Amino acid sequence: MGGQAVQEAAASGASWLSRFPELMVLSQDDRDLLGERAAVVNLPAGQTIFAPGHPAEQFLLVLEGTVRVQQSAASGRDIVLYRVSSGESCILTTACLLSQDSYYAEGLTETPVTAVAVPRAAFDALMARSSQFRQFVFSNYAQRITDLLHVVEEVAFERIDKRLAQRLLERAGDDGELSTTHQDLASELGSAREVVSRHLKEFQRRGWLDLSRGRIAVVDRDSLAGLVAAD
Repeated sequence: MGGQAVQEAAASGASWLSRFPELMVLSQDDRDLLGERAAVVNLPAGQTIFAPGHPAEQFLLVLEGTVRVQQSAASGRDIVLYRVSSGESCILTTACLLSQDSYYAEGLTETPVTAVAVPRAAFDALMARSSQFRQFVFSNYAQRITDLLHVVEEVAFERIDKRLAQRLLERAGDDGELSTTHQDLASELGSAREVVSRHLKEFQRRGWLDLSRGRIAVVDRDSLAGLVAAD
């Protein structure tokens, strides 16, 4: 997780293993190794846990909270690649550990995060000797790669207005309010803030949204859903 300062506590008895049923089938020796070497880390919201150019030093398993992984273009535009939530691992960290390469994207905690950090040496040892651990790592990796390819497909082929409408519906609370900004939505969609703002204003003109400074509220979910479903 880079060289960032975190609060760490020994993963006493590896009690966190029960959160990952696939790891419960490991041999007693392998579970003991995780219990001895892994650490539970507590990170505040808004913490950068890795950044481009940083070496991957630990295998990350999220227990609580959400980590957002995003990449920045030379133009300064950001795109959210994926999120890591409870019970998941970070595929970019896995890829960097396996290739012994540095990160090419940034990982940020969107919420307070509790995670398990497995040092590189322990990760390498388990990958070498445990088929069950390898199965766990590669199964998670394959699943998240599929999610990432879906993001690429959306950015490449889906209309921005439909993708924006879908994201608004996903992020709106029961009261229709969204805790986000135009820039955050642009990063989610791999677009420019100006493009997103233009579509938001068009949605408002149609009576689908209520926009004010620092506030986005969905007022016509059916119409947004109709746009998402349209060919």
